[in-house]
Amino acid sequence: MTQRHNNRSSNRSRSHNNNRGSSSRQNYGGGRRRHSAPQNRGGQRQSLNINTFINKAEAIQNTEEKIVPKHKFSDFAIHENLKRAIAARDFTSPTPIQDEAIPHILKGRDIVGIANTGTGKTAAFLIPLIDKILNNPDKRVLIVTPTRELANQIHNDVRKLTPQMGIYSVCCVGGASIGPQLRDLKRRHNFVIGTPGRLKDLIERGNLNLAKTSTIVLDEADRMLDMGFIHDMRYLVARMPEQRHTLFFSATLSKDIEKLVSDFLRDPVTVSVKTQDTSKNVDQDVIRVNGKNAKVDELHNLLLQPEFNKVLVFGRTKHGVEKLSVDLRKRGFKTASIHGNKSYNQRQSALGSFKEDRVRILIATDVASRGLDIPDVSHVINFDIPNTYDDYVHRIGRTGRWGKTGKALTFV
Repeated sequence: MTQRHNNRSSNRSRSHNNNRGSSSRQNYGGGRRRHSAPQNRGGQRQSLNINTFINKAEAIQNTEEKIVPKHKFSDFAIHENLKRAIAARDFTSPTPIQDEAIPHILKGRDIVGIANTGTGKTAAFLIPLIDKILNNPDKRVLIVTPTRELANQIHNDVRKLTPQMGIYSVCCVGGASIGPQLRDLKRRHNFVIGTPGRLKDLIERGNLNLAKTSTIVLDEADRMLDMGFIHDMRYLVARMPEQRHTLFFSATLSKDIEKLVSDFLRDPVTVSVKTQDTSKNVDQDVIRVNGKNAKVDELHNLLLQPEFNKVLVFGRTKHGVEKLSVDLRKRGFKTASIHGNKSYNQRQSALGSFKEDRVRILIATDVASRGLDIPDVSHVINFDIPNTYDDYVHRIGRTGRWGKTGKALTFV
């Protein structure tokens, strides 16, 4: 969605050509140097070309000139209450994925949506599904996501788009107390939003019945496949009516994903607005460092600069992320951290503090790399090389969102 407020460019970064002891920045644009990344989820070691971490962002005005939506939100055949809710959120023109997908979903077509991260995929399916429920209040929708954070974000988006409409959602994720989820499932609701494991658990307990849930959204399907949720996804789909409406969203379309599409969807429309792997709005570069201590010192020096005003730092391991967060706090920085050893409430608290600018540095594992819409992230820093290029793409997609420019730096 395009917001009417003025976009402040967050691409105010200076070059860091000065040497700091053993740590110096080097541009590898002309070379073929490769960095040996750690093992990926399949146990295979990948070799990532450092050149893939270097790319200049295009000027915002040039990017925007190429995007001419066919519709305005007011053009869509949706309920007037929903149009008013969209207008109240200062949304005017749809993003490309919304512009292309919403008309097909309104017609009840199964859809495969392929788009870069940060392009508004959530609203692309929520808007037409909310319209479906406004016209048929007894309809139920299941939305499946790979992470708790994304499920909670979609849950909040439903609330924001349905003020005083009598539409309710339940967020069902692991790591959170199951009691409130059981209570909410007993109440009237239209949306169930959750992670595969918790949803399966609720079905096996007899607390969730999908026999009358005729619409399912599989969001970030490629990530769910990577995380080993394929059997849980099949379990959920098998318990829904044979005649169902299936929406499938992914940032990539591998052979494994194509197999899922063939199994789950019927005569789908494929909507692809993906123009390249990484956003044109993200300025990407590398910083060469020698040794762990040098990395922390370099990160310290970067964070002291005023243009680094809202920074997301990615590390590889839970232990490493927590240690880095503690080290930076000892150096006087306010930080928050997100990783698998944190409870659901701790992760939500950290994410909320970062979104609301109570802390300006969030340090995270790849749990924060997918689907999360965090406003105005000025910089993404890959403190550790990502496992795969797909992980890199999703990490840096947290900046340069909604037409703004951002900066991504990778320590090598």
